Amino acid sequence: MKHLRATLVSGLMAAGLACAVQAAPPMPAGPASDHGGMHGMEHGAEHHREAMARRQAVLHDKLKLTGSQEAAWTTYIEATKPPQAEGRPGRPDRAEWEKLSAPERMEKMLAMMKEREARMTTHLAAMKTFYATLSPLQQQIFNDNVGGRMHGRHGGRG
Repeated sequence: MKHLRATLVSGLMAAGLACAVQAAPPMPAGPASDHGGMHGMEHGAEHHREAMARRQAVLHDKLKLTGSQEAAWTTYIEATKPPQAEGRPGRPDRAEWEKLSAPERMEKMLAMMKEREARMTTHLAAMKTFYATLSPLQQQIFNDNVGGRMHGRHGGRG
């Protein structure tokens, strides 16, 4: 029974790694252009920040926060801001990536995954702290408007 369990766990781990490799985002195709490179990434990041700010403003209005909840809201928003590009190691360009061995590429992907996990952990802690300040009605509004819904943003099952 122990051998079967160990084999099953090993198989699941291997499958998980295979999925991680296939799910990794594609590397940029080449030198900077209008559709990629630093200019494209900066534009995409700016667009993302603007869209996020609009969603946050709409949520803020829907929640109808009290004065005592505003400080918790501000703390939550600050803690969930995406990291700035400066000071963060970027993804290597395609030529650099192709020079890496398969284990080195996997190590890089794992490091990026750990960085994302750390940001999500911080985001969750901030969310829980803010959520605790909300009334039951506000919590429902928050639930209906924030992240990770299984069946799309506008609700309902298939």
